[in-house]
Amino acid sequence: MMKALKEWATVVMALENGDQTVLLRKGGILETASGFRVEDKKFTLFPTYEHQDNTSLKSQFYRYLADAREQKPREGFNRITSYAEVLAEHDVSSMEKIEKLSDFHIWSDSYIVERMNWMPQKPMTVIFLKVYKIPPVEIPVLPEYHGCKSWIDINVNNESEKSVLNEAELEKKLSEFRRILN
Repeated sequence: MMKALKEWATVVMALENGDQTVLLRKGGILETASGFRVEDKKFTLFPTYEHQDNTSLKSQFYRYLADAREQKPREGFNRITSYAEVLAEHDVSSMEKIEKLSDFHIWSDSYIVERMNWMPQKPMTVIFLKVYKIPPVEIPVLPEYHGCKSWIDINVNNESEKSVLNEAELEKKLSEFRRILN
């Protein structure tokens, strides 16, 4: 068993293509008391298909939403194509710092403001990821995977040595990320 993080299929595609390296999370509806916590330093990315729309994305990334809708797995199944490793994690309350991270993700400014304003007393958890592509694995969607929670346990072998970004690209982005947040 391995932890899997539920994330928009659109974002999973952006992570797999190197257009996104950072996740901004406050937790799912079921995590309002605790907020978001990184439960494992390596986890599978579990694409979800709810709550996505173009207004939540920067216009140059609308294609990912179209692709996600076209490539949606058959009913009752999901397709796992990547896993991630946490390289850095910070809690951030400053909108100014969040705005400086714009180049690290595909979300629109209006969506980021909306997320910051939801449970404003809680900081945004900002996670820098190293993403690995794996051969696609189709798995049945079990009842316990449903609901607005961030983490689930799935049984997927995620062995891969090939990172989406090469070490030089990754190190450059990680250095910039750390410069912004420190």
